[in-house]
Amino acid sequence: MLQTAIPILASLNEAESITFYTEKLKFTLQANWTGYLILSRDDIYLHLWPCNDVYIAQSTGCYINVNDIENLYAEYEPLGIVHPNAKLEDKPWGRRQFSVLDNNGNIIHFGQAL
Repeated sequence: MLQTAIPILASLNEAESITFYTEKLKFTLQANWTGYLILSRDDIYLHLWPCNDVYIAQSTGCYINVNDIENLYAEYEPLGIVHPNAKLEDKPWGRRQFSVLDNNGNIIHFGQAL
């Protein structure tokens, strides 16, 4: 029945969010409706909505399943965007994962089954 989900994250600054997601995470901007952003990379879509409350962004996140965690980590780690407390590691719940904080404070976990 269920096929996919599209996370909707908070964006505190439209221009900075576009720059972060396109230049750092290598997503493509698909649409911008007065600050409501739609971005994609491969088969993953993310939406970002305009928000003025930093606490909302800092309390929001998503989990993205990947199939080549090592190469994705190698791409993101030199950019200084990997969360300092969430480097690539095997987790007890059977996932190899790392996390990134975006420019708004949203946490994005990237993981692959062990």
